[in-house]
Amino acid sequence: MILEGAIIYSNLLVLLALGLTLTYITTNVPNFAQGSYAIVGSYVALTMLKLFDISPYLSLPVLFIVGAIVGLITYLALKPLIKREASVEILMIATLAIDLVLLGIIGAYSEILSVIVGSTQAKFVFANLDFTIFGLKGILFVSTLVIVILLIGLYILLYKTKFGIALRASMENPSLAQTMGINVERTRLFSWILSGALAGVAGGLLPFMQEIVPATGDLIIISIFAASIVGGLRHISGALIGGYIIGISESLITYYLSLAFGTGFLVYGKVISLIMMIITLLVAPYGITGVDWKKVRKKYLSII
Repeated sequence: MILEGAIIYSNLLVLLALGLTLTYITTNVPNFAQGSYAIVGSYVALTMLKLFDISPYLSLPVLFIVGAIVGLITYLALKPLIKREASVEILMIATLAIDLVLLGIIGAYSEILSVIVGSTQAKFVFANLDFTIFGLKGILFVSTLVIVILLIGLYILLYKTKFGIALRASMENPSLAQTMGINVERTRLFSWILSGALAGVAGGLLPFMQEIVPATGDLIIISIFAASIVGGLRHISGALIGGYIIGISESLITYYLSLAFGTGFLVYGKVISLIMMIITLLVAPYGITGVDWKKVRKKYLSII
């Protein structure tokens, strides 16, 4: 069912866009390596399956930790540039370099794993390992449950803990937060660790809905950025809104266009995300959450 696939894809996109948005808010870094974080998780899940016969679903806690480590290493690599207040362009190029390094590591690792297990592991899927409930794929329930747990956890963290208050203050005004005695460095470190962890989990679930190759991260980064930009890069809620808008739109529009113009159109699904991202940047540069909807409503009512 196309809607089922769209919801699953949107759930995973929310996880990835949330990490991207979180690190951008706290450190002003557009992380082009976010997609490759997920593929690291995918290959770790594959390794646990092939070598230890552990279900990808059961490996999610491990993927959370592995992703967190990747996020931590990335931040430590970028930290000198951030401290020197490097421009966004320099930081962007740095994340592109990290992405290329990860791509090389993933590609080399896939070859090593292929030798160990005796068959090629350059591409794989987990779809045949999934279960069904009432005719629906298990990944639908698992990915939705992950999103619910994440949202509850984030709400408790941001609004019910002292660290959460410090984190929100650092997001809104880092300089003022530091003046008030808040450890901004710790909040930045946390955001990168959480970003990597969420991507690792998303990576473990991604093979249940599409084929994974070492370069898959560079393909999905378009949709990740589109989700964050459409929703609004300056608000965490933007990742949630943008993730579902881009995920469902990309899936449904591509599907119906393929019915009209042939299955070859499915290859160009990312064009939908690019178009939506461009339109958003032209009409509402700060995304949906950055629009003053009260002002828009008043303007609309005055016209009527």
